[in-house]
Amino acid sequence: MKLCQSIRFCTSADGTRIAVASCGDGPVILRAAHWLSHVDYDLESPVWRPWLQVLSARNRFVRYDPRGCGLSDRHVADLSIEAWHADMDAVAASIEEPRFVLLGLSQGGALAIAYALRHAERVSHLVLLNAYGQGRQVRAQTEAERLEAETLVNFVRIGWGRDNPAFCQFFTNLFIPDGTPEQHRWWGDLERITATADVAAQLLWHMQRIDVSDLAVKLRIPTLVAHSRGDMRVPFDEGCRLAAAIPGARFVPLESRNHVLLPDEPAWAVFQTELAAFLGQDSFEQSHPIPAAGLTPAEAVILGLVAEGLDNRAIADRIGKSVKTVRNQLSVIFSKLGVHSRSQAIVMTLSAGADRRRRG
Repeated sequence: MKLCQSIRFCTSADGTRIAVASCGDGPVILRAAHWLSHVDYDLESPVWRPWLQVLSARNRFVRYDPRGCGLSDRHVADLSIEAWHADMDAVAASIEEPRFVLLGLSQGGALAIAYALRHAERVSHLVLLNAYGQGRQVRAQTEAERLEAETLVNFVRIGWGRDNPAFCQFFTNLFIPDGTPEQHRWWGDLERITATADVAAQLLWHMQRIDVSDLAVKLRIPTLVAHSRGDMRVPFDEGCRLAAAIPGARFVPLESRNHVLLPDEPAWAVFQTELAAFLGQDSFEQSHPIPAAGLTPAEAVILGLVAEGLDNRAIADRIGKSVKTVRNQLSVIFSKLGVHSRSQAIVMTLSAGADRRRRG
C-alpha cells in the first residue's frame, strides 16, 4: 500500500517552528504530540507506519513533532508543558476543517484533554490510548516512587540514544516489550534521530508533572479511552482513572504489554475496530472485502472476522471449523492478497472500503 504525506510548518506563539504532516483524505484525525516523534522518519517505521496506513485509509491523519524534536525547531529554550499547549493550538488553528477527531497517545492524552476543554467547539470526538491524567511525580505517593521518577530522568540524560545495548534495551522494553528485533532496532534509531539526550530528559521532567485530573471531569465530549493491561510505560490503572473521570467515557481494556500497539498483536485489531465503531465509520466490509483478490465466499467471511479483531480460535468457534483449518485458509487468503500478516490484510480491507466510498 503506497503511503504519501505532505509536510508543512506552522509557527507557535513564541515563534517556534512546528513540523506538521498529513496523510490521506476524509474527516480529520489530529494526533496530539507525544515524546518520540519524527514525522519524516515515521514513513520508514515498522512501528508507526502501520498506524499511518490504517488511520489515513478513511481519514486525513494529521500529526506534528513537538518542539525540540524531529523536524520542528530543535534549539528551543522553553520546553514546558505550557509551550506544548501553545504548539498544539497553533497546529489546530492551521486545520481548515471546523471540527476534527482528537487522538491522544501517552502524554498526548493530557494535551488532548486540555485542548478539548478550551476548544470544545472544534473537537467532535476524543480518543485516548494508553494515556494518563497525572505524571509520575504527581501521582507518586511514596519517596521511593518519587526517586524512581527522578532516576528515570537521569537515566535518559546519560543513556539516551547510546549504542550500549543495555540502555537501548531498557528504553525499548518500556514501550514495545513484545516487539520484533527489527522493531527494537528501529526504536533505538528513533531515539538517536528524534531528540538529544538533554531535550528528552527535560521533556520527561516536565511530563512527570502533568496534572489534568481537574480538567477531565469537566469534559462533555464523546470520549473513547483504551489502555493496555500490561502497559510497562503507563499503568493500566491510569487509563481506568481517566475513563472514570470523564463523564460518559467508554473504556476498552486491551490485552497487550505494549505502550505502542503493534500491528501483529490481537489488541491492534480490537482497538481499530472499537475506534471505527466509536467514530461511526463503516466497520470492515465483509460482503466484498477485496474483489480483485478472487476470494471465495468462505474466505471473505474469514477475512471479515480477522478484520473484526478475532484470533484464529475465535474464528474457528464462530464458523465451526478447527483452528488448523482456519490457519491454513488464512495462509491462502494472505497469498491471494499478497500480504504477510493480519495487520496488512486489515489495512488492505480498510483501503478497499475507503476507495469504494470515494467512488460511490
